[in-house]
Amino acid sequence: MPKYHMRKKEREIKDKNILNRILRQGKYAIISMCRKNEPYIVTLSYGYDQKKNSFYFHCSPFGLKSDFVKSNPNVCATVIEDRGYKKGKCKHSYRSVVLWGKMHIIQNLKEKKYAIDVLLRHLEGGSDKYKQESLQSDEAYKKVGILRLDIEETTVKQDQ
Repeated sequence: MPKYHMRKKEREIKDKNILNRILRQGKYAIISMCRKNEPYIVTLSYGYDQKKNSFYFHCSPFGLKSDFVKSNPNVCATVIEDRGYKKGKCKHSYRSVVLWGKMHIIQNLKEKKYAIDVLLRHLEGGSDKYKQESLQSDEAYKKVGILRLDIEETTVKQDQ
């Protein structure tokens, strides 16, 4: 795939701290996938693991997402920080991260448990209530679908 440069360089953000802050504060990623010539796009809540530069997603262990990932693990995603519409200026203020990487279906029990912890920290602030109610045994974890997106490349831009 050819590399494209950002046309409006003044909108590009290169500061990794800003990138990480956007990903830490975001809650949803819009994921685009493709198998053969069939596109698919889905919005999922995520847990961001900054140390591993990965997202974790909770989903059904079977279905369309898994079928697409098995067929083609290469995905593109975006996370948007909506900073509001500017009335009278016909303009919207935002920051967005577009990222490319590989999606993996997680089967390993230890990683599933780790992923659930990442998700709960990111989305719930670390709440154990869900784990206590729904994940009381290893068998319960085995029934949970987990996807991991390993981020390989990002672009970040803003319009103020």
